Amino acid sequence: MSPTASPSATRVLVLNSGSSSLKYQLLDMGDGTRLAAGLVERIGEESSRVVHTPLGPDAGEKRERTAEVADHDAALKAVAEELSKDGVGLDSPELAAVGHRVVHGGLRFSEPTVVTDEVLAEIERLVPVAPLHNPANITGIRTATALRPDLPQVAVFDTAFHTTMPEYAARYAIDTETADAHRVRRYGFHGTSHAYVSARTAKLLNRDPSEVNVIVLHLGNGASASAVAGGRCVDTSMGLTPLEGLVMGTRSGDVDPAVVFHLSRNAGMSNDDVDALLNKKSGLVGLCGDNDMREIRRRIDAGDERARLAFDVYVHRLKKYIGAYYAVLGRVDAVVFTAGVGENAAEVRAAAVAGLEELGLAVDAGLNAVRSGEARLISPEYARVAVAVVPTDEELEIARQTYALVRGDRGADAGE
Repeated sequence: MSPTASPSATRVLVLNSGSSSLKYQLLDMGDGTRLAAGLVERIGEESSRVVHTPLGPDAGEKRERTAEVADHDAALKAVAEELSKDGVGLDSPELAAVGHRVVHGGLRFSEPTVVTDEVLAEIERLVPVAPLHNPANITGIRTATALRPDLPQVAVFDTAFHTTMPEYAARYAIDTETADAHRVRRYGFHGTSHAYVSARTAKLLNRDPSEVNVIVLHLGNGASASAVAGGRCVDTSMGLTPLEGLVMGTRSGDVDPAVVFHLSRNAGMSNDDVDALLNKKSGLVGLCGDNDMREIRRRIDAGDERARLAFDVYVHRLKKYIGAYYAVLGRVDAVVFTAGVGENAAEVRAAAVAGLEELGLAVDAGLNAVRSGEARLISPEYARVAVAVVPTDEELEIARQTYALVRGDRGADAGE
């Protein structure tokens, strides 16, 4: 029998477990307030770092310390200790559930799911297609379960939002028996962000999500695009892994698959060598040595040609996906930028839309230059297609989906 939340409990702890880090937020879904946020990084090292920020109405000072945090169990205990100092501990009866970000849910998990032994076993079976992420997510679930076995542990999957893609968009054109036997297909990632941002964009336009077609550009160190028709994803740029698609901080995005064979035969590179090249030594850092867009722009202003080329390659790929997803959707109501680069790099937004006036796209220079943490339109009034900046909030989306599940309300509005 699965644990159940207390009827009066309204708080959700959101955990994002990485291979050597643990990010968290505590939210009260009763009044929508954030009570705390923090990070434990360099887990397993002597100089682990614990950063805790109280966020409630009576919030105290941010706390930061360095100590040895041996493993994820110790990391979550450190989180519990920090929360207890603020009177919002992990043992609180007001805690309704723990929501976990899980990167890969395959085809089985299209919605948030209360974790059972069977669910955990399926997440483990997906490790071969998410070897860097799912093991850490599993560790976070097991650790939280051990500390609060009476609480529902809810998995919210990065891939879930993309399970609505039609089969012709999800399939690679390879032998179907081989593909099916090894789960080779396009899954997509960043789905929690794409779900939140597309729904929030509809609200910004004062329209129901079911009426709106949106191209979402999630541009961080990892980057992805999605085509969302009436609230449902119909295509996305990432594929079997997060490597496919846009140019990213250290990932190549789209390349000819034969590059792998060429480097193997002619450069003597092993599979692991090519994997490291495409995932860690490519993208912006491969083109110019930097993956920070602010530094790239600084170098461009100083006349650096490598930085200019990296920027131009990055923007060219963005334009290709905007055009492709415009064709997929047929009608576009908004193009929206989100995540670190999307929310803060005005030059990227302007360059990505420049020259697309015939598609109804334009950016107002004054509106685009404004720095704000609020969702906003940056297109001129005459533009047929809205261009927007919508800060993503994956933690809030995970908390909403988790709370809706344990309360039995699956119709909650993701964009509220």
